[in-house]
Amino acid sequence: MQPGDWPAVRRIYQEGIDGGHATFESTAPDWEAFNTTRLPGHRHVAGLPGRAALGWAAVTPVSSRTAYAGVVEHSIYVSTDAHGQGIGAALLQALIASTESAGIWTIQSSVFPENEPSLKLHQAHGFTVVGRRNRIARMPHGPLAGQWRDTLLIERRSALI
Repeated sequence: MQPGDWPAVRRIYQEGIDGGHATFESTAPDWEAFNTTRLPGHRHVAGLPGRAALGWAAVTPVSSRTAYAGVVEHSIYVSTDAHGQGIGAALLQALIASTESAGIWTIQSSVFPENEPSLKLHQAHGFTVVGRRNRIARMPHGPLAGQWRDTLLIERRSALI
């Protein structure tokens, strides 16, 4: 992912936010905020020749503590007009390859239980559901604003450990 990809990445991020089943965030951040919180070696964009990005994936460290240096939380978003084209699978495979080559041993995320396509994608790539967080937070925006939501904690452990 390069700074020039940001307009398409931000648009895709906002699509996911507006859909109501991707995140508790209300708006996509600006490039500076995104750039300073995501690890540079694990940002991926996917698309088709001649088109802007159709999806993206990135990771953030879960902690600054040395013991958790190999644990990251990831996000993966695919444009609504590109669902079902294998973009999510390609991004997840690239993310797994980049993190494993860097010695990262756990990729985790929280997914809304209603986001069945995301859960199926992750499970097909070795992620497991390790817990459910009931009524963890309220939606700040959209048609579900104010409603308490559950999340499922998913993770993938590297075969390297």
